[in-house]
Amino acid sequence: MLYELWHARLPGVDVERATGPVDVVHGTAVAFPRAAAPVVMTIHDLAFLTDPSTVTRHGLRFFRRGTELARTRAGLVLCSSRATMDECVIAGFDESKLRLVPLGVRVDPASDDDVARAQAAYGIERPYVLFTGTVEPRKNLPRLLRAFARLDRTDVDLVLVGPSGWKESLHDDLGAIESRVRMTGFVGQRDRDALVAGARAFCYPSLKEGFGLPVLEAMAQGTPVVTSRGTSTEEVAGDAALLIDPKDEGSIAQAIESILDDHALADRLSNAGRARAATFTWERTAEAVVAAYREAAA
Repeated sequence: MLYELWHARLPGVDVERATGPVDVVHGTAVAFPRAAAPVVMTIHDLAFLTDPSTVTRHGLRFFRRGTELARTRAGLVLCSSRATMDECVIAGFDESKLRLVPLGVRVDPASDDDVARAQAAYGIERPYVLFTGTVEPRKNLPRLLRAFARLDRTDVDLVLVGPSGWKESLHDDLGAIESRVRMTGFVGQRDRDALVAGARAFCYPSLKEGFGLPVLEAMAQGTPVVTSRGTSTEEVAGDAALLIDPKDEGSIAQAIESILDDHALADRLSNAGRARAATFTWERTAEAVVAAYREAAA
């Protein structure tokens, strides 16, 4: 409700009323805070502009209003990726107010015991390819299921880790591979990290992301990654993953099979992923955010 009041721009509903005087206010999501101090906004993605069907009608109104306020009133706008910066420019943001602030990762490598415990807890008994994330349309899971079916092999399963979102039912896409697909629902971070570490490959063929933190988390665990070309996840992965056309089921299937069958390739991607993930630190993210605060306050 407070978010809605901020967007309504009603007098007396502002940050300073609760906090007292501040130098800078940081809006960390779409809700644009009402404040007398300079406002720094973070915009992770503008997927709702590309495909309005990915949000509810109420959500679409809310996101559009918050984005317009950020465009016209924010002192600076922080973007998690260059892909999001480009989207902001297309949406009419002043490019001089945009700052690139990639996210970071801090993951403790899962031990063999951690992996075995998590696999046992979720009934995973065979080698598997893994996806983590909310089950929603932009994650592109129907194509992943059809790509997995193309592999036509019985020595590996597909594990989907994450809660159900909305407007996405995968039942019709399971077909003949239903017995080889496990959907765990929500999994806590410790078990999720262990399941990622134990996977033969991590496949994240999302159509649109603001950054793609699951890709970074998988690389940090040394799990070979398959992800989408032409999106922010390509920025994250660099040359440490196999990049696919997320709308081409054959491309997805071929990349997964390459990792499963080519142990030298899997080892190379594992090592390259760990090295690349190590460059994405929360300390670097914090430094960029503090620099933006100082700039806005000045």
